[in-house]
Amino acid sequence: RTRQIPDQEAVSAEAMLAKVSWRRVTWRRGTKGPLRARFAAVRVRVADGPAVYLRGYANQHLPGDEVWLVGEHRSSGERKHYLSNLPPDTPLRQLASLIKARWVCEQAHQQLKEELGLTHFEGRSWRGLHRHALMTLIAYLFLQHLRLRAAKGEKKKRQRATTTTQLTGHPAQAA
Repeated sequence: RTRQIPDQEAVSAEAMLAKVSWRRVTWRRGTKGPLRARFAAVRVRVADGPAVYLRGYANQHLPGDEVWLVGEHRSSGERKHYLSNLPPDTPLRQLASLIKARWVCEQAHQQLKEELGLTHFEGRSWRGLHRHALMTLIAYLFLQHLRLRAAKGEKKKRQRATTTTQLTGHPAQAA
């Protein structure tokens, strides 16, 4: 043949995930307790290859590389779908935690733009842009260091206060 023809028609993400079992996954602890949702994952070939004419339909696409299709059912009823190019032996919990790590990255990027002026560069050189970005990142890391050190200090103060309260609160046990 001069033209490739896919041997299967494209299937929606919902249809692919309907065939697999869903599991409740906890990916980390948040401020209000463990963060969890139901996840399912299956290896698929996304129809993102070159466009072909298939069975009377123009602009159909050949399958591309194999990737993970990950589905998420949130407790609110919302459903999300993600694609990931992680290796085939990646466990579902790791897929979920890496997908959810995106929020932390977005928060850091927003803070870099709003508080530290990442988008305020008005120079004309590539080198100047990189220097500006580097200095902004250094400032961000310094602020994070200060915040973490302050949080550790507060934690130690709370531990000391709890220990002192326990020792002084029960004089009969201390003697």
